[in-house]
Amino acid sequence: MNSQATDLLGVQRDEAVLTLTLNRPGARNALNLALTELLVEALHRFEADESLRVLIVTGTDPAFCAGLDLNDFSAPDAPRARVAEMIDMWPRISKPVIAAVNGAAITGGLELAMGCDFIIASERARFADTHTKIGALAGGGMTSRLPYIVGPRWAKQISFTSDLMDAATAWRIGLVNEVVSHDQVMERAASLAKTIASRRPDLVATVKRVIDQGALASLGEALQIEKAALAQRKQSVGMTWQVGK
Repeated sequence: MNSQATDLLGVQRDEAVLTLTLNRPGARNALNLALTELLVEALHRFEADESLRVLIVTGTDPAFCAGLDLNDFSAPDAPRARVAEMIDMWPRISKPVIAAVNGAAITGGLELAMGCDFIIASERARFADTHTKIGALAGGGMTSRLPYIVGPRWAKQISFTSDLMDAATAWRIGLVNEVVSHDQVMERAASLAKTIASRRPDLVATVKRVIDQGALASLGEALQIEKAALAQRKQSVGMTWQVGK
């Protein structure tokens, strides 16, 4: 990775855990086209590297990600679809992905965080969907993933008003899994990532797939998905459990 790429996107590996850090603090880590392309490349590399098992994404303080950089994307013919394509990659990754939200996660930044498997938030984290404020319609999953996560009524309030939501409220409505002190957010995310990385990657990948598919189905369909995955695993690798691990 060249120096420009390193400036925009921090990449750090700790054994089987990869951390990507959005690094445009002067722009509150807003997504410009260059950072978007670097994220696409990094996600492809992470998915292809069998020695990497868990991904953490965060931002350089004071923000997680302020959404799209309007200097790059405000024009009618701007390549905003490229950002939507990048955001759509996150929930399709076969390995676990944790968002460590250290500050504001706004609009496209919130869409990116929601594409991860779960969110660990700093007490300083703030969340908002400003599409209606700027006169735009979501293209990165806001109006589909947000009601899926928090329910349609909260999604309507968040998206209709564009108001900032604090971390405590985000936790209360189920948008984030945990809220920790600001100086502990990366430590907590790393601890969870290392625990997950210690599990069998094929099993974790199967659990992730079953949960994701089942969550989009009815309860009856989810039970059938689970049973089919169990039957497939019995046939392929058996069911020897790791007692005491």
